[in-house]
Parts: sequence; structure tokens; C-alpha cells
Amino acid sequence: MRKVLWWLIGGSRGGRNRVRIIRALDEKPMNANQLATSLDLDYKTIRHHLAKLEKNDVVTSMGDEYGKTYFLTERMEQNLDVLDEIAAQTDLDEEGNDA
Repeated sequence: MRKVLWWLIGGSRGGRNRVRIIRALDEKPMNANQLATSLDLDYKTIRHHLAKLEKNDVVTSMGDEYGKTYFLTERMEQNLDVLDEIAAQTDLDEEGNDA
């Protein structure tokens, strides 16, 4: 999981938003629209990041298209400390902002 998170977070322009999405889903499961509103991001941007995160076993989903709800995978939940470590090493703070 460490390598996957480095690639998704540390090695990508979208890393900041992915950290924000992961942390938001750690608080509570949400659908793409709820995430877009909560994080003040474009819906299509959220969908793009969710697709990458789901493909790499960071998030999983339940439900149908619009109401599809996203959750962190158990694997991701067990590696939240790795996310914090990578965020710190890439100068992202707790909210995914530049430190």
C-alpha cells in the first residue's frame, strides 16, 4: 500500500485532492456529489480521483451511479498512518494543503 499511496499522493499533481478525499471518507462515507460540495471541488474532478482511488484499492463503493456511496477499504483504513507519513513528507498538512 505504501508504494500505491506514494504514486497516488506523492508522485501526482492530484495528490493534494486525493488526500482530502481520503480524509473526508475517513470521517464518513459520501457520494461524489457530497464530496464535491464538502471539498468545494468540481464534480468531474471528484469522479476522476474516485476512479483512480477505487482502481487502486483505496476506496470502494456501494450503490448505483448517482447515489453510489464511497468508503475507505479495510486496507486503506489499516494504512492511514502511511498516508499521514507521505502527506508530511510531501509538505501536505492534515487538510491536504501546502504546509
